[in-house]
Amino acid sequence: MIRQLAVTALSYCVNRKVVSFEDPLDAWEYIQKGNAVDIVVAEVDMPRMNGFELLAKVREKDPDTIFIIMSCVSAYAETSRIQGADAFLAKPFSINDLFEIVQCFVVDGQPFG
Repeated sequence: MIRQLAVTALSYCVNRKVVSFEDPLDAWEYIQKGNAVDIVVAEVDMPRMNGFELLAKVREKDPDTIFIIMSCVSAYAETSRIQGADAFLAKPFSINDLFEIVQCFVVDGQPFG
């Protein structure tokens, strides 16, 4: 439910297509098939593949994809930085927190947001 709220809010805020996956392997398959992705927002603790594993796979395929890690575990903020994430979003967060992070990035020469 929270994920769907974030997707809906981001769709209106950034005026771009936003896709969401419950399973990180489905997200990875989508990316592997060559679908264009500007930003990935991933939870650390996910079934079958954690957010850091997804980050590594995405970085290997396309190092320029913006990757935001989110978690309620504050210790993951430093791990996220070390692993190469572009940002860390601490849970719980407000939609404004998400918007502020996303709007920091520029995609294809256009401000994202």
